[in-house]
Order: sequence, then structure tokens, then C-alpha cells
Amino acid sequence: MVGVRREGVTEAALSLQRDGLIRYTRGHIHVLDRPGLERRTCEFHQVVRQEYERLLPGSPAARRAAFPAGSRLSRVR
Repeated sequence: MVGVRREGVTEAALSLQRDGLIRYTRGHIHVLDRPGLERRTCEFHQVVRQEYERLLPGSPAARRAAFPAGSRLSRVR
């Protein structure tokens, strides 16, 4: 879907895991340090976040409740 090879995703996930930002096992990603992970993102993270807020307004607290740090976000294939 995002136009990258599986090896590239694995390499990036393992790098984030080595830095203690996520835990990555068998296609499952657990966010351990959301603020740290956000600091590692490119400038497009902020663009996507602003667009998300524009399209689906709500308080930051409501978003954090929907996607708490440490929760299993999705299965990577």
C-alpha cells in the first residue's frame, strides 16, 4: 500500500525497536514511546496529523484514548 518492500519495513521497524521506541514481533507493533516516535518522524507526520484533525475534529485526549501508547495498532503484512 505504501510502495515499499517488506525488507525496508522490517529494517525500519528493527531500527525503531533498537532505539526503544517500539516493540516489533511477528508483524505486531507496540508503541513504547509515542513522543519519541513522533520526534523521529518527518515533517509529513504533522501534515497528516493536521489533516486528520481537520477531517475528524476532536480533542487530543479523545485521540489518545482511542490509540493509547503501548496498544497494538495494526498487523503489518
